Amino acid sequence: MTPDNVPLQEILWSAQAVQPWLLWLQVLPFAGAGLVLALGERRSAVTLGKLLALAELLLALGALRALDPGLPALQLAERFAPLAYHVAVDGLSVVFILLAALLTLLMTLYGMSRGMISPGHLFAVLLLAEGGLVGMLVTLNILWFALYSALELWAVIYLLRRWACSRAEIQALSRFVQYQAFGWLLFFAGCLVLGWSHAEVSNGRWSFDLFDLLGAAPAGKFQTVAFYLLFYGLAVRTPLFPLHGWLPNMAQHGLIAVGPALMVGVKVGFYGMLRFVLPLTPEAVLAWQPYVVGFAMAGVFFTAALAFLQTNLRRLLAFAVVSHTSLLVIGLFSLHQAGIQGAVLLAANFGLAVTGMWFIVGFVFRRTGTTELDELSGLFERIPFLAIAFLTCGLAIVGMPGTPGFDAAHLVLEAAIDQFGALSTVATALGNVTAAGFLLWAFQKAFLSQPKGGGSQVDRTLPMEYLVCGMTLAALLTSGFFTEPWLHLTEVASERAAARFAR
Repeated sequence: MTPDNVPLQEILWSAQAVQPWLLWLQVLPFAGAGLVLALGERRSAVTLGKLLALAELLLALGALRALDPGLPALQLAERFAPLAYHVAVDGLSVVFILLAALLTLLMTLYGMSRGMISPGHLFAVLLLAEGGLVGMLVTLNILWFALYSALELWAVIYLLRRWACSRAEIQALSRFVQYQAFGWLLFFAGCLVLGWSHAEVSNGRWSFDLFDLLGAAPAGKFQTVAFYLLFYGLAVRTPLFPLHGWLPNMAQHGLIAVGPALMVGVKVGFYGMLRFVLPLTPEAVLAWQPYVVGFAMAGVFFTAALAFLQTNLRRLLAFAVVSHTSLLVIGLFSLHQAGIQGAVLLAANFGLAVTGMWFIVGFVFRRTGTTELDELSGLFERIPFLAIAFLTCGLAIVGMPGTPGFDAAHLVLEAAIDQFGALSTVATALGNVTAAGFLLWAFQKAFLSQPKGGGSQVDRTLPMEYLVCGMTLAALLTSGFFTEPWLHLTEVASERAAARFAR
């Protein structure tokens, strides 16, 4: 029950959609992937791929306009019982959907700026992956979430395998598959535990729908088992320390920017915890909250320290991902309205900023053939716009004023003080300062240090690179200076997510 003694199911119940916005958001990427694949490598396939990615972003904006953020209910709901199809969104969901659509559009532009082989094939798989991402973000059926996750993982694995051309890349892919397959199996087993618990109290009728499961969530040890399976399965994907072992090698040897952006740019692992783990296993969440937060706090410092030891820019960014993911989990598991709201906004800010940094690393690699910090120097003189974009994205990650991370980090720290006390919060904030240190150190070595020779051979910034980085900066700075609409969009939904844990 909520503090007002209103059943949680009534607060959560979804308002039926007038227009099928969510159906269009799911169908367009899948249909588009088929069309682009049918066109092969014709120029029209590339143009169509970019137009479809843009159309998906416009649809996401349409869904945003159709949403009433002041309502506590999940909205734009659509249901088709024979296929267990039940979708709906709130302000938190829409933030992630917008991020997925924007990053996919940026990736199509990035692919063109890189001059990749088989761009039509690449765009088709990117659209397929986007369909999986959007499906995860709109579904209220945890089994459908798992199936969409498997589809998106397959798309990423296919991309990495198709363009892998060295032994190191194959080995990195093998580790990635091992981690992700294990994480997915854990999550799928958790889904089965929840479905079985529903069958136990419903005369043998299995269901994986969120609203059905809220009334039949397992208790005691069985809820703990479901929490373990779901949480650790999503923690592998997020990735959360110490389950991050797949990311550094993937970042260093995988398809630059595209693979990591699809896996960690849109924080669907974090979103899965918010949408399913918290409401369906509340007793276990409360019992294990101190341990989860403790590991996350340790992860902020440990992975930041590891980042300082890296000699490769791609691996350094990978450890930055893990360090800041820990901060998101601290906010989420504060079980506090401000913490949840801040964590969601920080996830969007972080996903966009770190993806922008990966794009820039890809542009640097195209020019220099390396991402080893000892071999990079003096790049600011030749590519100043890319250098400024890299610095801005790095400052956004650590939550500098003028970026959306500033207000978001403030909300997370406010909730941490309220829930865990000042000492642990100060420690977490110092971890964020450490992150600022290693990102600025990497910027100094790669862009500002004295050129070691051959710097004049580095190509100037290309028009498509201006477009990709310019769009990233525009999104970051606009949302940073005008945060009020985003706070309004997520406030009521965050209150509802925290209501179950109100004391």
